[in-house]
Amino acid sequence: MPVHSVTIPVPDEVLLAEKATAEDFAHVLAMLAAVKLYELGRLSSGRAAALAGVSRVAFLHELGRYRVTPFEAEVEDLEANFEAGHFAGPRAA
Repeated sequence: MPVHSVTIPVPDEVLLAEKATAEDFAHVLAMLAAVKLYELGRLSSGRAAALAGVSRVAFLHELGRYRVTPFEAEVEDLEANFEAGHFAGPRAA
């Protein structure tokens, strides 16, 4: 699957305020975008996880941090996969 890069200008003041490197902030922006697009129903949890660069399980776990509740179907699907032994832990960064 092809992967594309998107460039977003970020002022130094923002990086200083966030106390983050450009690379770290890029990961934060990817997660925020993934969470919001998932919340709006524009991305599935799997595609949002891919955008964020984490496993689906890790993504669904992170949603609570952003006060976003996974859809009931997602929770049921996740539980079924876990019970079937299809658990995939988070990828190393």
